[in-house]
Amino acid sequence: MIKGTMDPMSCTVFLELLAREAPPVEFEAPLVEARAAGVAPELLAELDRAKLAALRVRALLEHRARREAELSALFETAGDLAGLRDVGAVLEAIVRRARRLLHADVSYMTLHDADRGDTYMRVTDGSVSAAFRALRLPMGAGLGGLVAQTGTPYASPDYFADERFRHRTHIDVAVKEEALVAILGVPMRLGAQTIGVLFAANRSARPFAQEEVALLASLGAHAAVALDNARLLEETRTALGELSSANQLIQARSAAVERAAQAHDRMTGLVVRGGGVEDVAAVVTDILGGALIVLDADGRALAAVGSVGDLDDAEVAGAAAASRGLGRTVRRGDLWVASVASGQEILGTLVLRAPDEVSGTDQRILERAALVTALLLLFRRTAAAAEGRVRGELLDDLLTGRITHSDALYGRARLLGVDLDAPHVLVVARHRAGDPASRRRTAFWASSDAASRHGLVAARGEETILLLPGVHPGAAAQRVAKELGASLGTAVTAGAAGPVQGPAAVAGAYREARRCAEALLSLGRAGEGASCDELGFVGLLIGQDRDVAGFLESALGPVLAYDRRRGTALVHTLDTYFGTGASLSRTAERLHIHVNTVTQRLDRVGRLLGDGWQAPERALEIQLALRLNRLGPLTRRSEQPKD
Repeated sequence: MIKGTMDPMSCTVFLELLAREAPPVEFEAPLVEARAAGVAPELLAELDRAKLAALRVRALLEHRARREAELSALFETAGDLAGLRDVGAVLEAIVRRARRLLHADVSYMTLHDADRGDTYMRVTDGSVSAAFRALRLPMGAGLGGLVAQTGTPYASPDYFADERFRHRTHIDVAVKEEALVAILGVPMRLGAQTIGVLFAANRSARPFAQEEVALLASLGAHAAVALDNARLLEETRTALGELSSANQLIQARSAAVERAAQAHDRMTGLVVRGGGVEDVAAVVTDILGGALIVLDADGRALAAVGSVGDLDDAEVAGAAAASRGLGRTVRRGDLWVASVASGQEILGTLVLRAPDEVSGTDQRILERAALVTALLLLFRRTAAAAEGRVRGELLDDLLTGRITHSDALYGRARLLGVDLDAPHVLVVARHRAGDPASRRRTAFWASSDAASRHGLVAARGEETILLLPGVHPGAAAQRVAKELGASLGTAVTAGAAGPVQGPAAVAGAYREARRCAEALLSLGRAGEGASCDELGFVGLLIGQDRDVAGFLESALGPVLAYDRRRGTALVHTLDTYFGTGASLSRTAERLHIHVNTVTQRLDRVGRLLGDGWQAPERALEIQLALRLNRLGPLTRRSEQPKD
């Protein structure tokens, strides 16, 4: 370079500075060098103009770079909104970008709370104060409250010195704790509604350019769109969830209606087919699952499918009473109880133990099952009563003994499935008549028992009379006493006679069975069942056919047999022993043997007859048998049939 002149190419130095994005201070260096070199004033002025042009270009490049960054941020924000998944994450990204683009120390967002009528802090970035992050702003209070109320942007280079705002103590305390000085706030609008405010703030005083206000407003508009999209998405999700729930509810109700219809059809079918309560229980457990037991009015099991486990009788009775009072199923733990009733009459109870919750519709199925069970029990009672009357009328005719060889009699018996010429036993059961319910249970049990065994039954006062096929009257009497007594819950005494064949023998068997029942009561053996054979010598007195040989065999059989085999005199020794008043010494004197021999013989008798042979009742029977044995031929002649 020649002093006083300047090479125009030296102006390219400013282009080099622009190319490497040099700071503004470096643009003064070429002028300083030119002055030092003594360049002419007109050249210095030209160089200064080149510097200013370069600085303007530099400012323009900075503005365009900043604008490009802003547009890029807005584009990224729009992309985030397009793929919105988490509205919280999108709002955080917007606040974070606002802080970066405006070179702010802190950025944050408040949202309007319609229920409380104020705004609350939703998202912050760069905040360090817990009180500031939890801040709520009343409408019109502070800078943010004023923006929220008016929907207009506000900026303050020094918030605490700005008198345009209504300062509130709790707001100022939180802002001071965050050390904020300059604050810019723009509204987030949806149409005419302001839903929140987006802020950028610095911890030192600074003015906010109009471009910064516009940029923050654009980000606020994106935030408003994000919130609105989130609201719409949430409403859509809620609607879809409600539709899904409604669909599930419809499907569940449809399945419940289908189960109810299936239960109705199956129960109706079994009523038409003449099914029983056990069939009802099977239908209920097949449809509802679990285990079910059907109880009668006294709490005894009529039918069961599966095991319901141990039941608390008092709890079940209380639940059944509640079910009757409410007219619906009652729950007790995992038990579901439905009462079976006809009007005011209690017929029984259904108890279902279900592994899962039983819906209201399924409870209606259990209640319908209770209704069908009541219907079946009434049908069965009516049928049993009708059949019982027919069987009772036939047995009454047989007991009178007036009609014994009538074809009509045999025809009536055949219709009932009774073979009058087969061996039968006759049982007379004695019990207290009780109340009407007890009489119904007696008639029902007796009719069912007679029908199941192809027998006949009749009732006379406190007597229930059964003519049943069989050859063992004692066993039949014991069974009737036990089972009928259990059904009634009271003592039943049963006398029996037989076996008999043909109508003519029934009346005599009835008289003998009655005497047998009366004898049991007289002997203090109420609640037992027996025939004359089980009454020992008493049976000889009351029996129609006196079986002396049988009595001897039952009382002395083993001793008589021993004497026959061994040629001993145990019977004679036993007779002498009782004749001397059970004296060992006098027995020895009469038999002319030693007392030890008497003792040995009696020990042998004890082993043959068993323990207790000297008990009063047993000893009396043995003595009677000894007397009959002495009569020998006379007793055998008395047993010969008369011509």
